Amino acid sequence: MWGLFPALFGLLAFASPGEVVAQRIVWTLVVVLAVLAVSGRIRELRGIGGRVWRLAAVASAAIALNWGVYVYGVTSGHVVECALGYFINPLVTVAFGVVIFRERLTGAQWAALALGAGAVAVLTVDYGRPPVIALALACSFATYGLVKKVIPLDALRGIAAEGIVAAPFALAFAIALAVTGHSEFASGPAHTALMAATGPVTLVPLLLFAVAAQRVALSTMGLLQYLTPALQMAWGVAVAHEPMPASRWAGFALIWAALALFTTEALLRARRARRTSRDLTGAAPRP
Repeated sequence: MWGLFPALFGLLAFASPGEVVAQRIVWTLVVVLAVLAVSGRIRELRGIGGRVWRLAAVASAAIALNWGVYVYGVTSGHVVECALGYFINPLVTVAFGVVIFRERLTGAQWAALALGAGAVAVLTVDYGRPPVIALALACSFATYGLVKKVIPLDALRGIAAEGIVAAPFALAFAIALAVTGHSEFASGPAHTALMAATGPVTLVPLLLFAVAAQRVALSTMGLLQYLTPALQMAWGVAVAHEPMPASRWAGFALIWAALALFTTEALLRARRARRTSRDLTGAAPRP
């Protein structure tokens, strides 16, 4: 579903990215509140404390920025660069761990970061500018993931809290567009339906992801997440026919090499941890 996002958001090119994001925030909140109400969990929002609301505000700002940049990238013909952002995202997350949490990296992880930096340099030369869209997507989503790691809310309540924080700003912006005659939301049934569809389209994959995270091994889930940018890149090349000169392929090859190194190291580390755990369990004295 995430891999097919360019198909939907490409259809929303009739509206500005700001209006699309505002409508997406509002309709996602409407859908998630409906789900909470039907499941009898709407009262759970009352127990959220001040610190959690502040974290939700940071997460909301990060994901709103991410959505805005993504919509702009898709509607302006930069789907491949958007895909690049989500390929870079795991490396940015690792870099955040080093800078913010002072985490220590292995040699393989440092090598992966170096390859990632080299890829950005190659793509900067290729584009004639830094890949701003890709970097903004990677950094904003890594920030969002960082907050989601520490916020004590499940997927539904987290999305609801983020929407509640952002909805007043989104509604104010949507109303301002309508008053000044720049709104596309009510300009026709098709436009209204497409914008309203951003709510369930946003929520359903997130809920499926939350359910999968409880049932699928973390290493498997990490590998599967590379399908999203791979599918989006395929859409940009095969459907949108965006240019892919050899120099751009070289930059992507460096990113893929970095991800392969990073993923292989993570899988080997997880396997060693499981083996150590089994050894310790087997060595434990029986009662």
